Amino acid sequence: MAQLFSIHPENPQHRFISQAVGIIRKGGLVAYPTDSAYALGCHIGDKFALDRIRGIRQLDKDHNFTLMCRDLSEIATYAKVNNQVFRMIKALTPGPFTFILEATSETPRRLKHPKRKTIGLRVPNHPITLALLEELNEPMMTSTLIMPDDEQPLTDPYDIRQTLEHQLELVIDGGFCGMEATTVVDMTGDEPVVARQGCGIFDY
Repeated sequence: MAQLFSIHPENPQHRFISQAVGIIRKGGLVAYPTDSAYALGCHIGDKFALDRIRGIRQLDKDHNFTLMCRDLSEIATYAKVNNQVFRMIKALTPGPFTFILEATSETPRRLKHPKRKTIGLRVPNHPITLALLEELNEPMMTSTLIMPDDEQPLTDPYDIRQTLEHQLELVIDGGFCGMEATTVVDMTGDEPVVARQGCGIFDY
C-alpha cells in the first residue's frame, strides 16, 4: 500500500522531502502536487518505473514524457535551445508550461519520442516540487496524473491513494493544486505551436 506524506505546500518539511527522494531513488513511483495538477514522478534512470507510469495511464509508445527541471540550466542540458527559444522559455518559467524540444544526447533514449527525438521539459512553480528536485539534484521523469478514461487530472490526494494504492509507493498530500494540466508548447518548428491548452496562458 502506498504511503501518504502530508507536506506543507509553502514550507515543505525537509524530513519528508528527504524520505520521498529516498523512495524515488530506490525505484519508487510517487504522486505529487505541482503548480498545475497532481503528477506521477520517478527517477530519470529507472526504466521499470517509467513502464509502470505507461501502464497506469495506458500510454502508447509515442507519448512525450516530461522532465521536471529545477531551472533553465537543466533544460539546456537535455534539450537543444537557441537564443530565441531560450528567451521565450525564460519569460514563461517557472510556471505551468511544458515545452517540447529537440532532445540532446544527454537525454536517455527511452524518454525521447521514438520518431521525432523530442522531449518535454518544464520548470515548475511549486515549493514541494522544487524541494524534491533540489534534494534529488537532477530532473525527475514525470507525467500528469490523468487516468485513462478521464479528461481531467486527479486532484484529491486521498482519492489518488485509494485509486492507486497498490501501484504507487508514495502519495504526497500537498493540498489542492489545480485541476488543469500544463499548457504544452511545441518549440521544434519555425514558430511555437500550442499542442495542448492547459492552465498556462501562452501569448507569444
